[in-house]
Amino acid sequence: MNNALTLLREKWMANRWMRRLILLFSVFGPATIAAMADNDASGVATYSIAGATLGYPILFLLVIVTILLAITQEMGMRLTLVARRGLADLIREKYGIKVSLFIFAGLLISNLGTIALDLWIAKSTSQMLGLPVIPVLLLLLLFIFLLVTRGNYKFVQSMMLIVSLFYLMYVISAIKAMPDWGLAFGNLLYPHGVEWTKEYTRNYLLIGMGVLGTTITPWGQFFISSFAFDKKMDKGKIIYSQLETYWGALITDIFSFFMIVATAATLFVHHIPLLSGEQAALAIEPFTGKLAGLLFALGMLNASLMGLVIIPLSTAYAFSEFFGLSGSLDTGFQKSKTFYTLFILQLALAAVIIFIPNISLVPLTEGTQILSAMILPLVFYYLIKLTSSKSLMGEYVNNRFQKNFTSWASVFIVIASAFTVAAVIFNW
Repeated sequence: MNNALTLLREKWMANRWMRRLILLFSVFGPATIAAMADNDASGVATYSIAGATLGYPILFLLVIVTILLAITQEMGMRLTLVARRGLADLIREKYGIKVSLFIFAGLLISNLGTIALDLWIAKSTSQMLGLPVIPVLLLLLLFIFLLVTRGNYKFVQSMMLIVSLFYLMYVISAIKAMPDWGLAFGNLLYPHGVEWTKEYTRNYLLIGMGVLGTTITPWGQFFISSFAFDKKMDKGKIIYSQLETYWGALITDIFSFFMIVATAATLFVHHIPLLSGEQAALAIEPFTGKLAGLLFALGMLNASLMGLVIIPLSTAYAFSEFFGLSGSLDTGFQKSKTFYTLFILQLALAAVIIFIPNISLVPLTEGTQILSAMILPLVFYYLIKLTSSKSLMGEYVNNRFQKNFTSWASVFIVIASAFTVAAVIFNW
């Protein structure tokens, strides 16, 4: 009798854990994809330059950024599941059309700049790999067009999760670089191992702002909210969505860690400057071997694909919500015409920009980072206000730590943004 009861209890426990696992996989996708998309090609370029210029100490900032990413994206996910509305939709309803227009204008311009950078990096990486540039870009854009306009939500989500797996290439590249692992992991606790000159401190602040801006983006806050809403999840699964959000932030910045380590262990250690992120694959090759260099380059192409799907989607989602239009991957072109048209137009404009003769993307990079840094605190403000509203969120309202941490982070970002703008304009 006792044996029978024990078997029944074990079977019940096994079934309970199986049910929980099934529930976790049923919500899996939006948070991981939203976080991984922060490692788009322009993001990889920023991390590569950070590692090459600053070495291991920048990893300390990555820890803080990871915590902030996890908290803010969880807030966006929780807001959507409880309110059954996207972030942009709620901002329009609660704070009006003028605020919506202002935020969307900034989002559109900064997103377009980032899309152009991702496409430019795909172009440059193709050249480095000896591939025909025009055919590669045409195939890339055609694949993206068919994926979004012909695929449904489930298919697009599955493809983006598969693309996320290819970030493992950076892990291999970092291991091949044979870094000082003690110094790398030690700098996660506090920044050390370099001489803190005036120039190094300035670069740390400026590039650190770039790391913050490429990891925690305005579009990322809107995308996770809209993508979760498009999946039609409910608040009964909120605990599983929260777990996935924390997992997404962690795994994303683990890959960022290896990107930084790969360039810190090779270029920073040997005092080799890196002015362009996509050149990192060629620059590290003498130290890591051809395979690691090739994997780093292929990783850049993969990151370009991720960014060129997710970032224009975030703009299209935000536009639809801000202005009360239909926008879903599960609806056809006729029903969500504006949604799909805006998605396609962004890619087309980015393609035109990168083929303008003698164009320099340095001002575009700086301008995009500055604009994103200026928009982010405003997005945080409304995100915090909405998720702290008892009438809207009920029992799922922000706790004190979430509210205080994100509020102080917003103040810090405003100050850092002002410093970054001044440093770029006045060339400090």
